[in-house]
Amino acid sequence: MDVLREAHEMAAAGEDVIHMEVGQPFGPAPRKVVEAAHAALEADDLGYTEARGIRPLRERIARHYEEKHGLRIDPDRIFVTTGSSGAFTVAFLAAFDAGARVGLANPGYPAYRNIFHAVDIEPVLLKSGPATRWAPDMAEVTHLMREGEMEGLLVASPANPTGAMLEPDILKSLLETVEGQGGWFISDEIYHGLDYSMPAHTALEFSDAAIVINSFSKYYCMTGWRIGWMVLPEELTRTAEILTQNMFINTPSISQHAAIAAFDATEELEERKAVYARNREFLVEALPQIGFGRFAPVDGAFYIYCDVSDLTNDSFDFARRILHETRIAVTPGLDFDPVEGARFLRFSFCGSHEDMQRAVERLDSWMRKAAAS
Repeated sequence: MDVLREAHEMAAAGEDVIHMEVGQPFGPAPRKVVEAAHAALEADDLGYTEARGIRPLRERIARHYEEKHGLRIDPDRIFVTTGSSGAFTVAFLAAFDAGARVGLANPGYPAYRNIFHAVDIEPVLLKSGPATRWAPDMAEVTHLMREGEMEGLLVASPANPTGAMLEPDILKSLLETVEGQGGWFISDEIYHGLDYSMPAHTALEFSDAAIVINSFSKYYCMTGWRIGWMVLPEELTRTAEILTQNMFINTPSISQHAAIAAFDATEELEERKAVYARNREFLVEALPQIGFGRFAPVDGAFYIYCDVSDLTNDSFDFARRILHETRIAVTPGLDFDPVEGARFLRFSFCGSHEDMQRAVERLDSWMRKAAAS
């Protein structure tokens, strides 16, 4: 976010900045979503709603799981949340007591760690890398759960920052290992819909006890609407309801009404996804040719997580140099990995294809000048 702030300041001063630092889809929300929001303004008083969210939206989300995964989910297990951030906060508080230790893959989305610390939960960073396709190591998870050194595990597929996905047998094995030792399994599925090399599987296919978190921000292009959802096991629903009532009251009413229409905007959303897929294909081929060739599998989401240790040992300084010398904003790996992140950069490719082409041209010129000097 510091990079984003500095990039916005430069853009406000008239600089032509290309944004490859944030996971925000280019363009507005789908037309049907905007139309539904207008209709809600005319037809509804948009007052407080149930803490769990309006029933028509929860029923539509349940129908989504039946259509997409062949699963029947009770709408009363579904909570509409203030983005996935609200879902993580409530889920963590509902599932764990203060002082609990919960595992997560490193590198990973930094807000996991920060929310854990805020609610007095200790994150257990599990090393991941190319050898495990950036998934938590099964042997380490098994050992820590059996020894009582973890009370749960959080996974993401597709993952931020790597874009890597868990194959279904790995997802199932991790889940069974955690639940078999009495732990809670949390599956971050906010990038579902943005898959390229394999279909995404929900943890709910393997267990009704899994805690699943999703969002309308990424595939559905509704970042600023601040709306997500979670599916909880029955035993956590009352606790989550009380927490939500006290902490958030409800997710913004207009966003709830509008989000119902997001599931009917598939044609427009798939057109947007096709741009990401084109960007992915272009960058996977172009980046190695200009000196950025070591990166994680780009299975899903819209990120490339690149090892730049042959170019720098300080990814934060390197990202700032790129921003000031090329007017391209990228994210330093230290955001995602406090251990080895100084040797990684994350490139986001959810912008326009023209911006991706311009970015490669600028980076190519910059790298050539650096090599010649």
